[in-house]
Formats: sequence, C-alpha cells, structure tokens
Amino acid sequence: MKYYDKLIFELSREGRCGYSLPINHFPAAPELPLQLRRSVSLRLPEVSEPEVVRHYNNLSQMNFGVDTGFYPLGSCTMKYNPKINEEVAAMPGFAAIHPLTPDGAVPGVRKVYEQMNTALAEITGMHTFTFDPCAGAHGELTGLMLIRTYHMRRGDMARTRIIVPDSAHGTNPASAAVCGLEVVEVKSLANGRIDVEALKPLLDETVAGIMMTNPNTLGLFETQILEIAELVHGVGGLLYYDGANMNPMLGVVRPGDMGFDVMHLNLHKTFSTPHGGGGPGSGPVGMTAAVAEGLPEIKVSGFHGNFGVILRAYAYILSIGREHLREVGQYSVLGANYIKECLKDMYRLPIEGVCKHEFVFDGLVNDGAHDDVPGATTLDVAKRLLDYGYHAPTIYFPLLFHQALMIEPTETESKETIDAFIAVMRKIAEEAAADPMILHDAPHNAPISRPDETAAARNPVLKFWDTL
Repeated sequence: MKYYDKLIFELSREGRCGYSLPINHFPAAPELPLQLRRSVSLRLPEVSEPEVVRHYNNLSQMNFGVDTGFYPLGSCTMKYNPKINEEVAAMPGFAAIHPLTPDGAVPGVRKVYEQMNTALAEITGMHTFTFDPCAGAHGELTGLMLIRTYHMRRGDMARTRIIVPDSAHGTNPASAAVCGLEVVEVKSLANGRIDVEALKPLLDETVAGIMMTNPNTLGLFETQILEIAELVHGVGGLLYYDGANMNPMLGVVRPGDMGFDVMHLNLHKTFSTPHGGGGPGSGPVGMTAAVAEGLPEIKVSGFHGNFGVILRAYAYILSIGREHLREVGQYSVLGANYIKECLKDMYRLPIEGVCKHEFVFDGLVNDGAHDDVPGATTLDVAKRLLDYGYHAPTIYFPLLFHQALMIEPTETESKETIDAFIAVMRKIAEEAAADPMILHDAPHNAPISRPDETAAARNPVLKFWDTL
C-alpha cells in the first residue's frame, strides 16, 4: 500500500499530536448541560503535523479540476477561471462586508450590481435581471415563478402547462414540477431539433410557456426559433431560455432577439466563475419589461444572491471587453467542430453537420465485441480516459442516444491540448477494437477503480469506523 493510499486513521499512533494551541487567557466557560455532553469520547486520529499536512494535500491531488487538466464535460462549460477574478473577489472592500450591511454603507457593491445588470441586459437582450437565485436550477424555478405571476396578474388562471423538449436538461421538467406546472414533452426530429409540427397541436390557452435552450443540448442551433416564438406568443404563452448553453452565443445572438421573455444565466459556466464541487453557483434571471412588473412578488433568497460569484463574473466581463466577447463563442464553436471532425471516423456521430459549443457521439464505431467478450461502452471510454489524465466528457446524456458521449472543449483550451485529447481518444478507440478488456478493467492507475456507484449513492459509508 502506498503512503497516500492510507487513511488518516490508519496512520494514527497513540501519543502523537499534530497541533499546538496558545495559552488560554480567557476565563473558564460555564460547563455544558449534561444533555449536551458526549457520553463517549470523540475518536480522532493521533498523528503528527507532517502526516496531517500530507494527508490533506494528497487528498486534494486525488480530485480533478480545471486547474489540473482538460475538462471537456459537455453541457457544463468547464472553462478555466482566470485568477484575476479571484484577486478582485478577495479585495477587502468586497470580501469583508457583512450580508446585513445597509445599502448606503456599501455604494461600491451596489454599483457592481447595477453595472452587472446593465451588462447582462445588453448581452442577452433582456430588460433587467434579478441576482437573487443562487444556482441555475434556482434560476429556472425563479423564472417559472415569474411566468406564472405574469399570467396570474392578467387574470389568466388556466395556464398551468409548460412545454419541454425531449432533449432538455433534466432540471427543466423538475423545476416546472416544483413550480406546480404540468410538463408536456415535445419531440425532436431526426436532425436533433424541435419538431415544430409536433409542437403546434400542443399549443392552446392552457400553455404558460415553453422552456428551451438554444443551441440545444445536442449543441445544435434551433433554426426555427423565430417561428416557434411566434407560435407560442400567438396563443399567449411565454418563452423561457435555459442559459446553460449561452457560451457560444456571446456577442453573436441574444435570447431577447430570438423572442425569449425570461431566461437565467449560469455565471459559474458562461462567465467563468468557480464551478463544480457543489457550488457556489449563481443563476441570475433576466426578463422583459412586462414580466418584470411581477418581480416584487417573487422572493427566492434572503439576500442578493452569491455576491462573490457575481463579482468574479463582473471582473471576467470587464477583462474580456465588448470587443472580444464575441470571440468566446467563436473559439468554443471552432474547438468543438475540430474535435468532432477528427474523431467521427472512430466514434459514431448520429447527427452530421456543424455544431456549436458541444456535440454528441453515440459510442464507438468498433467496440471490439465478439462471442466471448462484450464490446466497450461509453462508460468504459470514460473510465479509460482517467488513466490518461483527462476528465471524462458527459456520458449517457442526453437520453436521445443509448451510448451518448457529450464533448465540450470551451474556448480556453489551446490547440495543443485539444490535439493531445484527440490523440488519446483515438488510442482508446484502437484499444477497444483490439482488446476491449483493457477498457472494461479501467481505470488502471486511479486510487479507486470501479466502485458500485449505485450502492455508494444509496448506502454511503461516510465514517472510517463503519468500515472496520
């Protein structure tokens, strides 16, 4: 067993100490009531300071982040976060303020909110934004609440249905259900785009709106968006824009110009703030002037969202500048199409043509299956990538394809990085064709190989002593 494979409890030796505390100059605190005291001593490892430091440093290196390698996680836009954003967010005038500080005492903070509102409204074509939502799904719920409020303020109580494409993010129908709306699915065509003819019969006076992202989850631009907007508006419904795929649209097309009435943005995706590990996120919601009339009735947060995340996005927008914002989308589109074209002879491409920031393969062209050995799956490819030092793309999503492998390179990666990734993907495809067992047993070099992920999720073992 390697040193860094050992758990901190396994390094414990009686009498060792990894800390020292200063002399306590404060008077003794009152004793805790008996009912709050421990009946059994807390079991902590007894280790030296170097062992503690090495333990946590080794744990940190077992994780994967955009600062350590290429992270082509489709539909997540795992772009590099410039460190200037962190420096701005760490400025004492921003970092040291208390959430309950009166507005009048922090004019700089208020100015950031105002200027971010102006910038995002111009980038998206919306009238105004609320920064209260603390994540993308939180923004979805807020946007749907605004749509319901819009209809109710007009006395239109019958609008209880929301249309969601079959290629939508899973949070879309979930957010609609939480908001008390009935979800109605609209199918996609073979080309991956919404079937407008299938949409038409679904539209009536009970429809509150439709939720879409454009480009959609397959990375394809909905070319009939203006017709869709006209149809939905024609029956009194509204259009909701899921901003998860906004990255390739920056400076090129605005959701407001496409006909959308409400939208959310993922600042932790499109605007380069820390992403992953459960947060923090930020999902500001933009809206038209008509929808904004109902905004005072919507309360989803005790404060104005995650200010540190908003501040990082503000620094990102200012550093990119108006003149370069368009290049973000252009380079992300270029990288995605480059990877797609370089790999489509080895990975099955279900939909040909130009994609936007991401695309989807449907497994391997030659998975190496024969009578004795099953073929390599998308999961096998993802696990094998870990051996080569890459985070896997999104797998088995969207659900339109059985062996879906969604790749999004983002604009922050160099051609050299992308070429190296392509070379590894080709090598993995060759391994699958020659000996799929290499992939079945992967990863070979990771601290953990292939745990039972279902069992781990349903019955997690979170304490060392439970393993003894």
